[in-house]
Amino acid sequence: MQVHLLDGTYELFRSYYGAPASRSAQGVEVGATRGLLRSLAAWLRTGKVTHAAIAFDTVIESFRNRMFAGYKTGDGIDPDLFAQFALAERAAHAMGLVVWSMIEFEADDALATGAARFGGLPGVEQVLICSPDKDMAQCVRGQKIVCFDRYKNLVMDEPAVHAKFGVGPASIPDLLALMGDTADGIPGLERWGAKSAATVLAAYGAIDAIPPDPAAWSVKPRGAAALAETLAAGRIAAKLYRQLATLREDVPLAESLEDLAWRGARRSELEALCAEIGDDSLVSRIKLWQ
Repeated sequence: MQVHLLDGTYELFRSYYGAPASRSAQGVEVGATRGLLRSLAAWLRTGKVTHAAIAFDTVIESFRNRMFAGYKTGDGIDPDLFAQFALAERAAHAMGLVVWSMIEFEADDALATGAARFGGLPGVEQVLICSPDKDMAQCVRGQKIVCFDRYKNLVMDEPAVHAKFGVGPASIPDLLALMGDTADGIPGLERWGAKSAATVLAAYGAIDAIPPDPAAWSVKPRGAAALAETLAAGRIAAKLYRQLATLREDVPLAESLEDLAWRGARRSELEALCAEIGDDSLVSRIKLWQ
């Protein structure tokens, strides 16, 4: 069997900026939730989904904000989008999916935990992490645990991670620590870009293994001396950034593999939700009910 793990926060953001705006009878913006529902319904109708879960950032802040003041927050999120976070979780649950609502952890941590937990179980042929987020590349294991862009129908297995980033999955947190990740508020180290970080990490694997003297480096990126100087001054910061970029695999998820089996939408929940957001036509498209 295949296990699909969806990044619900990404799905909602994508829908908000891609689907038409729409207001409910009460004047509440619900366009992103309508778009998410339609997308999930079409995906589930393909018949390719047997076991699935979807993770949401119920709040944007997490334990990482206590570690680093500059880490991403909910500041700047459009209020019409932020107001649909809870509604989107209800929509996914109404579609019959297991919903992981993250507060202390992030949605990415839930996906990483689910991939690690279910990827090693008998009968699981493949875990597909449905997210284009580069953070998730660290979870890829051969062709057993892969990242899947369901909109482009692209699978990123371990060779594809190497091809895209220049390093293997295990080095992704180190790569993000050096080059930075603006989406998550990780500044990285000055002078270290994607190319230089990948070149050095391809040789050494991790920040701790990079020799302090650039003359001893087995690779010669441009500006090696300046890179080494920056790293020497910023090793403590780089290790913190790596910790921020490392996804947790110990999120206390309650569900078993059997719980992830998709058995259809939940009729009463979906009918009530569709009436609330003014999209009754969706109900007629559902072919399987619990």
